[in-house]
Amino acid sequence: MKTLSRGAWVAILIGMVALTAAILLWMGRVPICTCGYVKLWHGVVVSSENSQHLTDWYTPSHVIHGILFYGVLHLLFPTAGLLPRLALATIVEAAWEITENTNMVINRYREATIALDYYGDSVINSVADILAMWVGFWLASRLPVWVTVALVVVLEIGVGWMIRDNLTLNVLMLLWPLESVKAWQAGG
Repeated sequence: MKTLSRGAWVAILIGMVALTAAILLWMGRVPICTCGYVKLWHGVVVSSENSQHLTDWYTPSHVIHGILFYGVLHLLFPTAGLLPRLALATIVEAAWEITENTNMVINRYREATIALDYYGDSVINSVADILAMWVGFWLASRLPVWVTVALVVVLEIGVGWMIRDNLTLNVLMLLWPLESVKAWQAGG
């Protein structure tokens, strides 16, 4: 079997992101913030513009996704090339971005977490989240394991400290919401 060229893999990856954006648009997601502009960074978590711009306090979670995906796929497919593994990681991340923007998950966030004003991501934010995952994947492929582990710990603690939320708490509150955590996240 002939292996794909680097250019073919890049085209596949770009196609996956474009397809994800098209699906999100088809689902009724807004292309950009309804405020009418796109910011590089939006740092106010409890606002209608959260998850509407390129990056926000949840971007580090997507970098961590990339690090975790790299680790898991490196263990499962050690002989596969970097780009095929990145394609698999992109499928998982894109599937999450689509799932995350369904009414079922949006309502779950609003019921179980402090995200009362969350109405889903803009398409540009979802695309940027996939790109953030790519950054994490690339970092994990280049850095020593101990550095990537330290990076995950620093990101989780730092974001948790700054906004009382992070990837760990996000998963916990989606799957097994605790009133004590919700109260702490609300500042109580």
